[in-house]
Amino acid sequence: MPRYLISFDDGSMDHISEEDLPAVGEASRAVVREIKHAGAWIFGGGVMRQQASIVATDGSLAWAAKIAESCRCAQEVREIMYDPES
Repeated sequence: MPRYLISFDDGSMDHISEEDLPAVGEASRAVVREIKHAGAWIFGGGVMRQQASIVATDGSLAWAAKIAESCRCAQEVREIMYDPES
């Protein structure tokens, strides 16, 4: 079965006002619950707003460096935000 990453840029929600954020959060969690109920959910979490760390094949982040070395290409590393509903 094909698997897909659904994502959006970290600035994509900047237009939402602080007062609307709780409603947007609940609406998105409702969709996640629906996806889980359908058996199509694998993993969820946000990406922290930060500049990515690029780890080259001789990099210093141990696991990313191993992946970079084995794939023979640099890896982008970002911190994932915890999602309690995942």
